[in-house]
Amino acid sequence: MEQRYATFKEFYPFYLREHANSTCRRLHFVGSSIVLLLLAMVLVTGELKLLWLVPVVGYGFAWVGHFFFEHNRPATFKYPLFSLMGDWVMFRDMLTGRVAW
Repeated sequence: MEQRYATFKEFYPFYLREHANSTCRRLHFVGSSIVLLLLAMVLVTGELKLLWLVPVVGYGFAWVGHFFFEHNRPATFKYPLFSLMGDWVMFRDMLTGRVAW
């Protein structure tokens, strides 16, 4: 029987195991960085039509990492909120050196 996670604290170690491949982690980081740039561009320019790119870029880079390098199914499909939180916590942890590049 598959474990279900009730809290993000329980989920995050699973999330990191699902991102063991360094190329997958790097693709997540690139996608998240571009998402931040897109959001900044929207704030600066007021071009709301750029917002449609946010999920395309964010999920696009991540899913390439999972399907072609990690060879697993993204946690987004079973844990959408925890997975989104995990993306940003892993982003921070990569910036601070807690998670390897």
